[in-house]
Amino acid sequence: MKTSISKLANNIRYVLAASAAVGLVSVTPVFAQEADNTESIIVTGTRMTDRSAGDSPVPVDIISGEDFRQNSSADVQDLLRTAVPSFNINSQPISDAATIVRPANLRGLSPDHVLVLVNGKRRHRGSIISFLGGGISDGAQGVDISAIPSMALKQVEVLRDGASSQYGSDAIAGVLNFILKDDSEGFEVVTRYGSTYEGDGNNYTIAANAGLPLGDSGFVNLTAEIRDVEGTLRSVVRGDSQGMIDAGYLPAADFQTINSYTSEYSQYWGQPDVEDDVKLFINSAFEINEQAEVYLFGNYGERAVTGGFFYRNPLTEGSQRGGVYAGPTVDPLTGLRADEGVHSVLVGDLDGLGMGGSCIAGIPIGGAGNVTPDPTFLAQVTADDNCFSFIETIPGGFVPRFGGTNEDQSIAVGVRGEVNVGSGLRYDLSAQQGSNRTDFYIRNTINASMGPDTPRDFVPGGQEQTETQFNLDLVYDLDVGFDSDLSIAFGAEYREEEFDLFAGDAASFELGVLASQGFSSSSNGFGGFPASFTSSQDSTAFYVDVEADITEKLTLQAAVRAEDFSEFGNTTDFKVAGIYHVTDDIRIRGAISTGFHAPTAGQANITNVTTQNVAGVLVDQGTLPLSSAAGQLGANFIQSQGNGRPELGPEDAKNFSIGVGFNVGDTSWTIDYYNIELTNRVALGANVDFLDALNFTDTTGANYTSVSAALTGLDAQGVIDRNDFIGLDDLAEFRFFSNSFDTTTTGIDVVGNINFEFMGGDSGITIAANYNKTEVDSLGTVNPIGTGRVAALEDLLPNIRGNVSWNHTQGDYRTLLRASYFGGWDDTGNGVNGIGAEVLIDVQVAYQFSDQLEFVAGVDNLLDTYPQENPGALGSGQLYSESSPFGFNGGTWYVQARFTY
Repeated sequence: MKTSISKLANNIRYVLAASAAVGLVSVTPVFAQEADNTESIIVTGTRMTDRSAGDSPVPVDIISGEDFRQNSSADVQDLLRTAVPSFNINSQPISDAATIVRPANLRGLSPDHVLVLVNGKRRHRGSIISFLGGGISDGAQGVDISAIPSMALKQVEVLRDGASSQYGSDAIAGVLNFILKDDSEGFEVVTRYGSTYEGDGNNYTIAANAGLPLGDSGFVNLTAEIRDVEGTLRSVVRGDSQGMIDAGYLPAADFQTINSYTSEYSQYWGQPDVEDDVKLFINSAFEINEQAEVYLFGNYGERAVTGGFFYRNPLTEGSQRGGVYAGPTVDPLTGLRADEGVHSVLVGDLDGLGMGGSCIAGIPIGGAGNVTPDPTFLAQVTADDNCFSFIETIPGGFVPRFGGTNEDQSIAVGVRGEVNVGSGLRYDLSAQQGSNRTDFYIRNTINASMGPDTPRDFVPGGQEQTETQFNLDLVYDLDVGFDSDLSIAFGAEYREEEFDLFAGDAASFELGVLASQGFSSSSNGFGGFPASFTSSQDSTAFYVDVEADITEKLTLQAAVRAEDFSEFGNTTDFKVAGIYHVTDDIRIRGAISTGFHAPTAGQANITNVTTQNVAGVLVDQGTLPLSSAAGQLGANFIQSQGNGRPELGPEDAKNFSIGVGFNVGDTSWTIDYYNIELTNRVALGANVDFLDALNFTDTTGANYTSVSAALTGLDAQGVIDRNDFIGLDDLAEFRFFSNSFDTTTTGIDVVGNINFEFMGGDSGITIAANYNKTEVDSLGTVNPIGTGRVAALEDLLPNIRGNVSWNHTQGDYRTLLRASYFGGWDDTGNGVNGIGAEVLIDVQVAYQFSDQLEFVAGVDNLLDTYPQENPGALGSGQLYSESSPFGFNGGTWYVQARFTY
């Protein structure tokens, strides 16, 4: 298997070869122009070279790189949250792999409903499938936006409309186009340090950007960033932990043996740690002659993210961790099983049940608060080398620390220009490859089935997403008598994606000697992957996009795209949009389009089998491809229930938007309404009983009592090929991705800009607000989603978001005052409903010490606002909801120095 380094080396060799080849082609250079207002030129959502944001038939926001760098955070996702009200991102303290690549939402939709571009080219996805995505992002595999350093950005264009017919899969909620700096001179370095009011969460960023000339007709722009963010603690002392302290079982000082992160709480909960966060970006172009330009851009980045899991309680009834500590009800006098007995700590027989000496079923628990193990039975188990309980070795319980190292890299090379000067035919030919890999680790945990021989640290395996893409984009400007030339864009795209799953170390998935006695197998909290596999799919697309100013007042745009997926067949989508200038200061725009989101290779082919303790019984649960032999048997079984047959294919979307823009004096305003109907959305369904599916498949009337026997019998009958089911003999139940539910999302965006003079200086006020509402129209009949996910989709995000920012420059001083409004929301999963609205205040002051040196100081969340506390905090240790749209760290401060040359 190729290493990441060898892959990158191959990419570089490919780029060098391609660069030499494209250098032989004659083209005309196309250079982006700086944009910071509605009159600025955009490149997103249009193929015309002179389209301004104010004249676009669909809303396009422009965020300059300077706007980003004036904010406090270095994470681009957090910066977007303050700039785009319908963009939501939050911390993921205990969300398995989603802690490492945080899922983001635009217009309340899934992360893979927004298309991410860099320099107009599709960005590869992250490696993480968010199985725990807070309900909104469950099962999504989106782009890892945090791999892009803000220092590298010239501007970001946010297209707030469907654009699948122009760009392909995922452009349903909108498009984010990150445009890289193209300066050929200059140097800039920024250092930033900050912390929270609580004194935790210390963070620093060092970033630098340099523009260099490439001969007389080119540039190389380089960006580097180093970042480190310490975790925060927003926990409470859990009630079960306090009960053990009060009962005298566990001194408070012993918390350090429970939790390797903090001695204050048994339960770690807060912002994850981000360490060794390194980002490198390059953007370059070279004008071969007045007709030709070749370009290259790419990146490399890596980071380690570590969060926590929930406390594994050893003794408290109702809180004991199943498969580790929780034993059966036992007779308090004998320690043997008894239906009317007391709860116990699980005891294992190391030489096997019925072999050699015997052990009690569990250590009875009594005493104050039912948190004291019977000392006589505890001593008996401890003295017998054949008997084992985890309170012998880990008496206070434990809290796993879970995380992963993430590596991201990409490279793109292309040639663009005009066939002959004045011909009107421009083109852009490009090739690119990108990959994102995550290698997981989990520490301070156990594989309970291995008993006293369990390691405490594990490597569960890893995942990697690799995408390769080739594009040919052509634009022909034709004079047909309109107010402008008719821009006819057409082109083709070939895209291939590969998803790799890497096996973990043996102990992370091993079935140890105690596996059959109620002890859970695999690394507790995140089981290892037992086998490696590779899956892939490809697609080919063709599109036509026409646009013109029909008259001085009317602009129309139309596009159609046909795409063929190797796994999912064909889809054809269209878009019609237009803008009409009623007067010089009033314009009306609207668009109708269809869109789609195709499942990823990972979603379509993910295979993962873990052993879970279900009602005291160990069962193997799997996530298998619907296309696999087992998946098809499951589909047959579900179909027999009369609800239809599960299928996996693209989600379908219908977008409608209409808006108005107007200018009043030095102010400009836009108001846009949108409606997005999504059908056949992809979901991870309920578990299918594997044995029931196999018995249904058998037509002889046999009723098998084990999966292994059923597989053998069906193979003998010629119904199945036993080789298609290797490794599934112990599988009890499984699930798969399939198309399921329908939703409708409606909303209104309001954006306003006011410029004026104030006290001898220049001021600008920006107002941005969003109303967004998602309703689940159908739960699905074949593979319905649960009520919990419905509640998350409809109510987990505020329906109303907005902010007002006031920037003022006077002499050497620059100030920023921003108020951000977050409407009410519900977190049904944590029992926190009816959460009230909050307003956060941010302030910043900058002083230009010299032409080259600027100092900045600022505070985010000046009033130290926190979300409503969880009513169940004493049970979970979570003081606040992890779904808080503005986080839970409270007030933060930062200082920054910026040097330019």
